Amino acid sequence: MKHKTVSGILNINKPEGMTSFGVISRLKYLTGQKHVGHTGTLDPIATGVLPVCFGQATRISRFITESDKTYIATIKLGISTDTYDREGKITRENDFSNITPEQVTAALHSFRGTIKQVPPAFSAIKLQGKKLYKLARSGIVLKPEAREVTINRLHVLSIELPLISLEIDCSKGTYIRSLAHDLGQKLGCGAHLIKLERTRCGLFTIEDAVELSAAEQAVTGEGWEDLLHPIDYPLASYTKAALNNEQEIKVQHGLSIQLDTDIEASAGLIRAYDTKGNFIAMLDYDISTGLWHPYRVFTSTSINK
Repeated sequence: MKHKTVSGILNINKPEGMTSFGVISRLKYLTGQKHVGHTGTLDPIATGVLPVCFGQATRISRFITESDKTYIATIKLGISTDTYDREGKITRENDFSNITPEQVTAALHSFRGTIKQVPPAFSAIKLQGKKLYKLARSGIVLKPEAREVTINRLHVLSIELPLISLEIDCSKGTYIRSLAHDLGQKLGCGAHLIKLERTRCGLFTIEDAVELSAAEQAVTGEGWEDLLHPIDYPLASYTKAALNNEQEIKVQHGLSIQLDTDIEASAGLIRAYDTKGNFIAMLDYDISTGLWHPYRVFTSTSINK
């Protein structure tokens, strides 16, 4: 059976025990859509916000991937694992009885702001063309290079040792598993992540997320597209430009255009809309010509709701 091509973003609440790819495969099969992709991997033990892009929305997935995230994490002191979470092999066990809540709070201070973080050896990061977790599972454990990440907010929800519950606002590329491991190292007793929920990814929140089971049920009926956010939803922070007919035609043909002076070049990428208010492109300023060049062009009118 031939399915109508659909474009938009579905905010899924990923269930525990399922990979992000598993969610994509399931939705791709049920909807019959050819182009489906997620916007940042969640580990199998993690739950929460997983924006899934359909159709032309896959072309703006990086804007979602690069956005800040919020997590609620539960960390357990006294045990270290090779994956830095509860699914890994135990590598070290230590007595944590001498650790106090005050010491935990003090140790957390060093993880706030912009920090250097080493991702886990068991991660989807590629090195020499291969994913690290695949190399690690084959016995080749390579240590990734430290990368700069930003912890915008690190709020203690509870400390009931050996368990610590945190709410974390962070930049893209932050590994909460590494945060748990590093906290354990700093306290000298080891630690690992036992629970993780992503409650926000950019503008997508857990309150707005659809349970996978509900999405599956909706897909078998009519109007499941009503669950989708329009493509420009996660782009709200970018300056908006309304094009005239001539500009619209040029953009649709990949040609650069000149815009009114009230749209500053410093805006970088901007959103472009046609005379009917439909989102049709992302434009990028070319300083050498003083013109705005199409960065992404969307041709289907079905992308706007």
